[in-house]
Amino acid sequence: MGLLGNELAFARALTAQERESVMALGSRKHYAADAHLLTEGDRSSHVLIIIQGWVTVSVVTDRGATRLILGLRGPGELLGEMAALDPHPRSATVRALGPTETQVISGDAFRRFLALHPRVSGLVIRQLTFRLRSADQERSALASLTVLQRLASRLTELSRAEPSGPYNPAVPGVTHTGTVVQLAQDELAATIGAPREAVAKALKLLRTQHVVRTGNRMVEILDPELLALLADGHQE
Repeated sequence: MGLLGNELAFARALTAQERESVMALGSRKHYAADAHLLTEGDRSSHVLIIIQGWVTVSVVTDRGATRLILGLRGPGELLGEMAALDPHPRSATVRALGPTETQVISGDAFRRFLALHPRVSGLVIRQLTFRLRSADQERSALASLTVLQRLASRLTELSRAEPSGPYNPAVPGVTHTGTVVQLAQDELAATIGAPREAVAKALKLLRTQHVVRTGNRMVEILDPELLALLADGHQE
């Protein structure tokens, strides 16, 4: 399972000249926490480049009652490129985890730029391929792993991630006892496609085994080695 991915953020993969040219195509826009930057099913075609802040990328499940978070995106990430490249509706909803600043570029301007800059076009294609494969892996994990395994795997992934940017609620901070993942239980549930109640039960089990400690919008990792073993399917 992989929520953050390991690809270099789009804007950081550009040369200084390419980055300046891309940013000149659009304008800055600020979003408040919990605001929708893009909405699944919408017919808009603009793209966004995150300048500051972090967002979730989610889809509605087949049952329609829950949402599945497929990714967390931060500074430098490109969003909305699929709708800019084809006429279909948006495939996912992007929501701000906190105050977020972006560069908004129209779909027409972005397509014209890619036509004139094949190296940048190649970066976009590479990003699309990586994200589609990652989404397939996430959906596969839903069918093959238990809730406890998925939760342990997600917490392990986030606890090992490197902080990026001035604001990153999804990537951990370090306390005097362990590493903290700053996500609420309903957000954690959405990252593994499980009901909140099932995640609360799994977290209770992890607490009784002294693997984690929980608080308001946070999970502190106390025993990362045991957590990783549980993610691999080993039993305590």
